[in-house]
Amino acid sequence: MMVIPTGQELTADSFFNGRIRIKQGRKGYRFSIDAVILAHHVRPRPDETIIDLGTGCGIIPLILAYRHPGIHIRGIEIQPSLAEIARINVAENQLQACIEIDCLDLRTLEGQILVSPADIVTSNPPFRKRQSGRVNPNHQSAVARHEIETTLEEVAAAACRLLRTGGRFFVVYTADRTADLLCGLRVAGIEPKRCRMVHSKRRSPARLVLVEAVKGARPGIELSPPLVIYHDDESYTDEIEAMFRP
Repeated sequence: MMVIPTGQELTADSFFNGRIRIKQGRKGYRFSIDAVILAHHVRPRPDETIIDLGTGCGIIPLILAYRHPGIHIRGIEIQPSLAEIARINVAENQLQACIEIDCLDLRTLEGQILVSPADIVTSNPPFRKRQSGRVNPNHQSAVARHEIETTLEEVAAAACRLLRTGGRFFVVYTADRTADLLCGLRVAGIEPKRCRMVHSKRRSPARLVLVEAVKGARPGIELSPPLVIYHDDESYTDEIEAMFRP
């Protein structure tokens, strides 16, 4: 545990049997299994460029850099405190050569931040509309979960601006807004091509949806077999267990 210059107390966690170390604020936004599932479904080719929108503590770039050496990733985070934590995580895992963290607003983000358009964009955007449900009193958590600083449509538009034609956008979202997600991607010019529902247990309703979309692609979507997180005894399923193995 440590305290960074902003005065925010951090806790330490690890992934892949200690090979990746991750610090997070004790209070405020903390990543969930959603980000782990999303990162698992991204399969970049060597030398591809990835942008992670709303990177938080940098969990998705850290997992991708560990799993796929040779790629280059830029994490974009609007909240300075989270961007600061992400930079600490990159440095402590000695991944500065392949991960950069920028504190920027994705709504005004343009392709000129890159030498060339990105091959892949990832995002775990805020699930809830601004005025819906209970808003977390912690501002950092509220921004991560509710559309306070950005909306789904703005995330999709940013992804389209940053991607090359044929580039892929990977997104995890709440299942009850699947229609909003698919429509928003198509309007933005990124065609949904693969969709996978994520269930807490085999007999429970879908909780999340994973979508891979392609900029400039023709219509046509593949519905993949569902992903189940837990067995009935609350233990992880084999597929989820594999996501945490080195």
